[in-house]
Amino acid sequence: MADPHPTSNAPANEFFIQGITSNGRVFRPSDWAERLCGVMSHFRPEGSGGRNAHLKYSPYVRPTLLNGVKSVVVNEELRSIEPLAYHFVLNFAKDNDLQVIEACLLPEPAGKGG
Repeated sequence: MADPHPTSNAPANEFFIQGITSNGRVFRPSDWAERLCGVMSHFRPEGSGGRNAHLKYSPYVRPTLLNGVKSVVVNEELRSIEPLAYHFVLNFAKDNDLQVIEACLLPEPAGKGG
């Protein structure tokens, strides 16, 4: 059986759920991304919990801002960890008519920002 975890050199397979409906309206409430990520926060790699795990988002489902639009980045690895959680996130986007974009979030180049 193939290893379901990508190698460290491979980019993560991710998709974005943008807070924009198919007709271009901004999705409400304004904190939808944080709420969704909060619900998904307990899905994390084994052993990464720690003392303050309840205060952190999951590395598989995390809020972000893309071009000024609230969005959620979903790592495809969530599917292998918990298929029902993965389908919950997809159905949330579908049920709320949100735009889903397949992509991967690349790290900022060294020396940029800050």
